[in-house]
Amino acid sequence: MPLPYPPLEELLHSARVVALPMRVKFRGILERETLLLRGPMGWGEFGAFPEYGDAEASRWLASAIEASWHGFPEPLRTSIPVNATVPAVSADAVPEILARFGRVDAVKVKVAERGQTLDDDAARVAAVRAALPDAAVRVDANGGWDVPAAVEALTRLSDVGLEYAEQPVPEIEGLAEVRRRLRAAGVSVLIAADESVRKEDDPLRVARAGAADLLVVKVAPLGGVRRALELVAQARMPAVVSSALDTSVGIRAGLALAAALPELPFACGLGTVSLLAADVSTAPLVADDGAITLRDAVADEGLLEQYAAPSERRDWWLARLRRAYAALPATDAPSLPAGF
Repeated sequence: MPLPYPPLEELLHSARVVALPMRVKFRGILERETLLLRGPMGWGEFGAFPEYGDAEASRWLASAIEASWHGFPEPLRTSIPVNATVPAVSADAVPEILARFGRVDAVKVKVAERGQTLDDDAARVAAVRAALPDAAVRVDANGGWDVPAAVEALTRLSDVGLEYAEQPVPEIEGLAEVRRRLRAAGVSVLIAADESVRKEDDPLRVARAGAADLLVVKVAPLGGVRRALELVAQARMPAVVSSALDTSVGIRAGLALAAALPELPFACGLGTVSLLAADVSTAPLVADDGAITLRDAVADEGLLEQYAAPSERRDWWLARLRRAYAALPATDAPSLPAGF
């Protein structure tokens, strides 16, 4: 049963919309818009990407409400290992990107970018390996290949030693086929499901299909920390906690999940604040010596004002908040008040 929801007017009253510049293009954007909520337990982030429909966005809202109105489960650990993230940049830009993260033990490299080639991917991955010969290197295709292209690419990229490949193809059935073909060819790269784990039944479908060796779980798309914990437990698969290009407020929820999982076998993809050229907190949740220490994220009023989104974008996000609230799963939430 979802946690109780506060009245919509409380959410609207606390909502702050920001537009934060990116250091480099990521997911095709150079500016990250998101909406922050402040409740009795602190801050929450509602940052569903604009292309997502209201039903999908409602899970992101449920996650933000959990963070700001209910808080998080008790942690089992207070230091969370994180990976660096290298976007689909040219190979010669890799050292500069890595320098922003300090010392790291794991790196996620974006591959299969539209308009680029496998040679570009191989050069980028090789540059990461050259810079960090002892680090765990993982690649993330965001579903950008078909099955034959994924098998070809991962066979080639595995030469540098890959920890795992994240979402090489879009569909669960395709993941299972890629995994089967790689095993038949003697290629030992593990397969991780990311975009295939967006809805509540997805982790169980991935497990039943034998489509992956591990799950990449993001708090917001799954509806909050508590729901994500339940789904990982039901799937009975190793999990990597990742972010959705969040501010420090959103990263705090990801850290809460990583801190509460019974086991944490892989470094988490929670270092993406370093990809932002600005944050909402004066004490950003970024890695120090390959890990982030668990602590709260507090949005700074001055930064909220400095990076406030234009009025038309704020109106767009508030209208979306209303629609997402109406699409929240049934609970003991109060009915929408008149005028909202």
